[in-house]
Amino acid sequence: MQKNKIIILALTAFIGGMFSHSQLYARIQPPVAELPLQMKSIQFGKASWYSRHDPGINKRTANNEIFNDQALTAAMWNVPFHQLVKVTNLDNGKSVIVRVNDRGPHKRFVRKGRAIDLSRQAFIQIASPREGLINVQIELL
Repeated sequence: MQKNKIIILALTAFIGGMFSHSQLYARIQPPVAELPLQMKSIQFGKASWYSRHDPGINKRTANNEIFNDQALTAAMWNVPFHQLVKVTNLDNGKSVIVRVNDRGPHKRFVRKGRAIDLSRQAFIQIASPREGLINVQIELL
């Protein structure tokens, strides 16, 4: 009997935690409809790349597609899924058009100026993967 009470208490705490987490996440992440009107169509920042071989990379993207590092896709915050974005390497002038299908870079990197994570294939179109980080112009199409 005591074991059943403990199980019920643990399940109640778990379910309550799930609901509070989802409510907290909803407050942190504004819905796409609430994007700021002053969002510029051109931004500057740093771009990095990610691959399915990197540690911690999920099999699926934030919009539930299977992640394909050979596709011309990107991860970016506060941009609607399927938004086309032109990313230009400011050092060599090369550019690539990608589709946003994931969220990122991690917030700690955003605070340091990183604006977009490109799939490995997209990054290769405009720079060598050995560079890791590049200065870019991002234009929402």
